[in-house]
Amino acid sequence: MDDSAILVLGATGTTGRRVADRLRALGVRVRAASRGGPVRFDWSVESTWAPALAGAHRVYLMAPDGQPVEPALVRLAVEQGARHVVLLSSRAIEAMGDERLLAAERTVRESGADWTILRADWFDQNFDEGVFREAVLAGEITVPVGAARQAFVDADDIAAVAVAALTEPGHAGQVYEVTGPRAITFAEAAEIISRAAGRPVRHLGTADDYRAALGPLGVPAEEIEQQIAAFTALRDLGHAEPTDTVRRLIGRDARDFSAYAAEAASRGAWRD
Repeated sequence: MDDSAILVLGATGTTGRRVADRLRALGVRVRAASRGGPVRFDWSVESTWAPALAGAHRVYLMAPDGQPVEPALVRLAVEQGARHVVLLSSRAIEAMGDERLLAAERTVRESGADWTILRADWFDQNFDEGVFREAVLAGEITVPVGAARQAFVDADDIAAVAVAALTEPGHAGQVYEVTGPRAITFAEAAEIISRAAGRPVRHLGTADDYRAALGPLGVPAEEIEQQIAAFTALRDLGHAEPTDTVRRLIGRDARDFSAYAAEAASRGAWRD
């Protein structure tokens, strides 16, 4: 590994801050980029791109949900000397028709730099840091995937895999499916959180549940139906299959969802 800087995009986010922290712990020079940090980066402000990329020969590339990975940014990274790009992607994007992430994967594959793609399953931290936290507090998590099991994965494990790909040889041209150690249903995840947090939480898993939850929020009906179609495709894939990626790359088992929930509850993640 050379001593050039690694640029971490989304460095205040769920995975980005964990990647940056792990790199610092290894003594690696980190350019931790975000909209409000000392290294400013904003997808919507192109003038922030080149300064953030300056001196970075490796890049942890992620974009917030809904934000395309701009090919111009990746081209600029390579022009400025980036030799390896590690992209955070997601599982089952072909089945769900996720054109945003499919395009992002094509962009890094065609960039001319070495690349590694991390296809992560649902983050455990969605339940305490992200999109499902308010639903947990309200006692109902509505995701129309029925009883299909998901291989929920801890963000710390994703970060550990990303750091290995960024700092160790042998990961160029690899697509890694990053999962937790077992697959569970959303209902089981809700039950685990309920026990750990000491509060009732349940899963509502039908399309009608989803319509009933989003309709009063003013989400357009067409958008709701598109989301239901994507979730239905995920459900129809059947149960997720856990992988051994974390053990192979990190040398330890991936963190179980129950351990995540117990730790999150112990620090008060679900207190009102």
